[in-house]
Amino acid sequence: MPPEAKSTRSKVIKDARATNWVDRSAPVFARPYLKLMRADRPIGVWLLLWPCWWSLAMASPAHEGSFLSLLGIFLLFVVGAYVMRGAGCTYNDIVDRDIDAKVDRTARRPLPSGQVKLWQAIAFLIAQLLVGFLILIQFNEFAIVLGVASLGFIALYPFMKRWVWWPQAFLGLTFNWGALMGWAVIHGSLGPAPIALYAGAFLWTLAYDTIYAHQDKEDDALIGVKSSARALGKKSKPFLTVTYALAITLFAVAGYLVATDWIFYVFLFFFALHLAWQVRRVDIDKPVLCLFVFKSNRDAGAILFLAWFLGAIP
Repeated sequence: MPPEAKSTRSKVIKDARATNWVDRSAPVFARPYLKLMRADRPIGVWLLLWPCWWSLAMASPAHEGSFLSLLGIFLLFVVGAYVMRGAGCTYNDIVDRDIDAKVDRTARRPLPSGQVKLWQAIAFLIAQLLVGFLILIQFNEFAIVLGVASLGFIALYPFMKRWVWWPQAFLGLTFNWGALMGWAVIHGSLGPAPIALYAGAFLWTLAYDTIYAHQDKEDDALIGVKSSARALGKKSKPFLTVTYALAITLFAVAGYLVATDWIFYVFLFFFALHLAWQVRRVDIDKPVLCLFVFKSNRDAGAILFLAWFLGAIP
C-alpha cells in the first residue's frame, strides 16, 4: 500500500466507511470540519430527517399551497436536518473532547486528534447554527418558537451520559423534535396526532441508540460513562422488543387520529417486520453487528415514510 494511502486510512474515524466520500474526495482543508459535522457518516442525517418527513407527510393533506411549495418545505427540512445534525455533533465533540480521546472508536475525531483547535470548532458551530436559524425563520411564528425550544435539549444532551444511566432517552427527546416541527409548519399548532408520532419516534430512537451504545460499553465502563446498554446488559433484547412494539402502537395511534388510508397500515406492518428482524439479528456482544443493525434504521425510516406518504394521498 502506498504511504499516502496508509496516511489517509489512518485518519478515517473508526465507525466511518474506509471509502467514505470525505476521506476520498473532499478538499484536505475541509475534511476535519466535515468530520466534525459527521458528513463522513450520513446515517445521523437520515435518522434526524425521517421524523420531520413523517410529520410533514402526515400533515400534508392540510397544506393549502401548491405541490411545489410543499416540496420546498420538504427540501428545507433536508438542509435543516443536515446542518442541525452537524451542529449537534460539533457541539457534542466540543463538550466530549476529553472523553473521546479515551475511547477507541472516537479517538480519531478532529478535536481529540488535534486536527481542529477548540476555537475553530466553536466558530464552525456558530456558522452552522446561523444557517439553521435562516432556515427556521422561513416558517410560521409557532414553528419558529417551537424550533428555538429544541435548543435546550440540544444544549443538555452531551452531559446526560455523565449524569444519568439513560442518555439514550434524552437523545430520543432531542432527535425527534422534527416529528412536532413538520406538523407545526403546516398547521401552526400541535395536536394529539403529532404528539403520538413524537412519542413513537422517541421510543424508536431509545431502542436503536441502545443498540448503538453496545459498541462502546467496555470503554464506557472503564471511563465511567453511563448508557442504557450498560444499564440493561443482557436484558437488552427483551427491552428492544417491548420498546419497538410500543413505538409501532403509537405510530398506529397517530395514523388513526388523522384517519390515514388503509395503505398506511400495510407499510406499518412492513416497518414492524423490519424492527423484529433487528431484534433477532443483533448480537449485543458484537460491535460490528450492532453498528450494522443500527444503520439499518435508515431503511426502517424510509418504510414508515412511505406509509405516511401513501396513506396521506387523497
